Amino acid sequence: MSDNFPPPPPEQPQPEHLPPAGAPPERPSPWAAPPGPPRKQHTGLIVTLAVGGGLVVAGAVVALVYSAMSSVEDSIALPPRSEAPYSEPYEEDPYEEDPYEEEPYEEPYEEDPYEEDPYEEEPYEEDPAEAAPEPTVTEPDVKKDVTITACTRDPQIGWQSAKVKVVNGSSTTASYHIGVEFLDKDGTKVADGVTGVLGLGPGKSVVEEIHGLGEVPQGTTCRLVDLTRMPTGD
Repeated sequence: MSDNFPPPPPEQPQPEHLPPAGAPPERPSPWAAPPGPPRKQHTGLIVTLAVGGGLVVAGAVVALVYSAMSSVEDSIALPPRSEAPYSEPYEEDPYEEDPYEEEPYEEPYEEDPYEEDPYEEEPYEEDPAEAAPEPTVTEPDVKKDVTITACTRDPQIGWQSAKVKVVNGSSTTASYHIGVEFLDKDGTKVADGVTGVLGLGPGKSVVEEIHGLGEVPQGTTCRLVDLTRMPTGD
């Protein structure tokens, strides 16, 4: 074929010829093939299989539930009841000796008071050859060794002073500590002072002056206090 010819037109769909209304149905052609046998329906088989499967599933579920309940009952089951006859609890014999019973108290052992103590010290006996100490000589009171010889007030500064004489009346050399209080007219202490004497021999004497600190009123008096004598040897 030549390419100059146009292609054939496409096939057009043919209208379906319908029988006119009221016309009797067309009879099958005697030359047409006979119709096939009617198809069997499987509805009963499907229903049977569905029911059987449901019963199998239900049986499996019931078996599973029963197995679970049996395991739970076994876990919480009480111990089997003993068939032995009941017997009362055992009680100890009240007259049986207690292994932990304390032994009777025994008094501690006391030494025989008449037994001689090996560690007892022997009574001390003086050595007759040892010389007895010589009796001490009673020394005179220290107040007799110290006296106030003057008690004056300085008119310039108003301070009070006192002169004291110390005579060693003991039998050994001694040192002295002397205190003086200065009292106003009412007997109230307004000032005080101290002094000391070192190594004053027996029968020796010395005069010391004691000054008070601070101004005092006129008419102030002096009084000895805190007198001490300490032997220092020959």
